[in-house]
Amino acid sequence: MAQNKKADKKTDLKKEEEKKTSEKKSDTSAKSDKKSSDKKPTEKKPSAFSKLAKYFKECKSEIKKIVWPTPKATFKNMGIVLVVLLVTGLIIYGLDTGFVALLGLIMDIGSNG
Repeated sequence: MAQNKKADKKTDLKKEEEKKTSEKKSDTSAKSDKKSSDKKPTEKKPSAFSKLAKYFKECKSEIKKIVWPTPKATFKNMGIVLVVLLVTGLIIYGLDTGFVALLGLIMDIGSNG
């Protein structure tokens, strides 16, 4: 299953690279065509709806690239987080208790003097 995902990602990357190279070739050919003609071609700006449609298509393709963790990995990571929280809480509790005791000693010494 993982190999299929890797193979799919590789083919997707190859397709994107081919698309980029073909766009570069078309850009260079379009530039040479523009140089040869003295007239400025009127380029239409894409409408807001076409920009929005393009945006959502790109979002959809990016969402397809997400690799979600398995439930087993999620529970493992949750356990690690809980253990780290517990250890950190115990360290903070110990420091707080120690500092309160130390402050109590300092206050006792100060009031006796």
